Amino acid sequence: QVQLVESGGGLVQAGGSLRLSCTTSGSIFSIDAMGWYRQAPGKQRELVASITSGGITNYADSMKGRFTISRNAFRNTVYLEMNSLKPEDTAVYYCNAARYRGALTDNYWGQGTQVTVSS
Repeated sequence: QVQLVESGGGLVQAGGSLRLSCTTSGSIFSIDAMGWYRQAPGKQRELVASITSGGITNYADSMKGRFTISRNAFRNTVYLEMNSLKPEDTAVYYCNAARYRGALTDNYWGQGTQVTVSS
């Protein structure tokens, strides 16, 4: 089992910045990738950014150049630096950890942290 705890959400004005953190515990040695997803009211959850155990990053097109995903040296904390925030970035942001088992993937989720961007 893997436990994830997010922090760092809040209210910010458009153009501002926030940094989200996700700290993991449990069987973190088996994690293959971690990422951030978000879900706005009435919309489906979508990928924001991800980072593999090898350090390869991936971003949704609308976040490229504004958001940066990174992790600490112990690989137990993942960060999401968000710059030039827009009102449409308002959502609940969820941390995800994935473990690949052949054709199956075990997904673990944090409780989510609210990000609100005012215009």
